Amino acid sequence: MDFLSAYSAVNQGHCHPRIIEALKTQSETLTLTSRAFYNVCLGEFEEMAAKMFGYDKVLPMNSGVEAGETSIKLARKWGYKVKNIPDGQARVVFAEGNFWGRTLAACSSSTDPTCYSGFGPFMPGFVTVPYDDLNALETELENHNTCAFMVEPIQGEAGVRTPSDGYLKGVRKLCTKYSVLFIADEIQTGLGRTGKRLCVNHEDVRPDIVLLGKALSGGVLPVSAVLADDSVMLTIQPGEHGSTYGGNPLACKVAMAALRDLMRGMFV
Repeated sequence: MDFLSAYSAVNQGHCHPRIIEALKTQSETLTLTSRAFYNVCLGEFEEMAAKMFGYDKVLPMNSGVEAGETSIKLARKWGYKVKNIPDGQARVVFAEGNFWGRTLAACSSSTDPTCYSGFGPFMPGFVTVPYDDLNALETELENHNTCAFMVEPIQGEAGVRTPSDGYLKGVRKLCTKYSVLFIADEIQTGLGRTGKRLCVNHEDVRPDIVLLGKALSGGVLPVSAVLADDSVMLTIQPGEHGSTYGGNPLACKVAMAALRDLMRGMFV
C-alpha cells in the first residue's frame, strides 16, 4: 500500500487500467510531434482542461517545475507589457517554506538551506513572505514592481501546513487590489487531492494562473500544465516558450484519461 501516493502523483491509484489502456493505444499510433506541427490530441486535451477548470488557455509542459518556471515567465512578461513595470525590475513574491522543484529558479525562491545552499548566485527579483500572513504579503504587493505571488494552497514539503480560514480569499483580494497575478501551485493539492478539483475551490477563489502536474497523468508520464486566461497567456507570443515533449500526443491522451477518471465521481 502506497499511503504517500507517490507525492500525490497517483491519486487515481497505481497503474489505473483506463489510463494504462490510453497509454498503450496512443503509443501504437503516434507518440511525438514537435511544436512545429499541430496534433489533434493537443487540441483535445487543451479544450478539455480549459473547460474543466474554467480558463481560456492551457499550456502543457512536462514536469511540475517546468510549469512553475513557465508561470514566472508569464508573470514577468505580463508585468512588463500590461502593468508597465520597468524592464528588468519585475518582482515575484513567494511564501516561506515553499517547494516547487530543484531548478535554479526554484532554489532561488526557497527558504530551506538544503535546497539552496551551495547553488548560488540566485535568480534576482524573488522575495519571500511568511506563509499565511496577509499583512506581510500586502507590504510586498504595494511595490509597483511586484508582478505575481506564487503560493501552495496547502504547503507540502513544509509539513502539510494548512492556512487559516480566509487566507486564500485574502490573497485574491490583495492581488486584485494591487494588480498582481495570483499563481496557485496546485501540483500537489489539485486534482481531487483535497476533495475538490482544486484546493482553492474550498474558498471559492479563482487564481490568475493555476499550475497542475503529478496526478494530471495518474503517475504514468511526466505531464504538467499552466492554466490562465488570454489576458495573461497571450502576453507570450508563438515561438517565445515551449517544449519538445510538452503536449505530445501520448501525454495528452494519458492526461485526458486521468482527468476523465476524476470526473467519473470517484474523486470530485
